[in-house]
Amino acid sequence: MKLNSLKDTFNLSKKIGKILSNGDFIFLYGEIGVGKTTFVRGLINNLEVENGIAESQILSPTFNIVFNYEIKKKIIMHYDLYRLKNSTDIDELGIFAEIENHITLIEWPELIKKKPENRVEMYFSYPEENLNVRNLKIKGYGKWSNYDFKKI
Repeated sequence: MKLNSLKDTFNLSKKIGKILSNGDFIFLYGEIGVGKTTFVRGLINNLEVENGIAESQILSPTFNIVFNYEIKKKIIMHYDLYRLKNSTDIDELGIFAEIENHITLIEWPELIKKKPENRVEMYFSYPEENLNVRNLKIKGYGKWSNYDFKKI
C-alpha cells in the first residue's frame, strides 16, 4: 500500500481507529521519521473528534516511554520503545497487563519476544525514489489474521 500524502496517512489511521477495540495491539515498525507517530496522531485525534473531545497534542513518547489517552470509554496506551535496551526493560513496563482494558499502540516493538495474539503489525518504509511517499505493509494476527487491510 502507498501513502502518497499526510492526508492518506490520516485517512488510513481514521479507518483503522474505527475497527479497534480493547485488547488490540498495533505494532509500528520503520525508521525514524517514516510516519509511525504521525499515524498514531491521526488515529487518536480522529477518535477524539468523533467523541466531541478537543484534539490532543500527540507527541512521540520517546523519553516518557508511554502516554495514555482517555477517549470516552476507550483508553489508548501509546508506547515508544526506541530507548529500551533489552526485553527485560519491556517486561518491567507491564505492557501486557490488563490488556482487555485498553488499546495499545507500540512504536519500535522489535525487542518484544512474546507477542500478543491479537495484533496488527504495520511496516512503514520510504520508497527509494520519493521521500514524501510511504510504503506500508500491514499484517494481522489472531482475530486480525484474515482481515483484508487492502480494502480499507
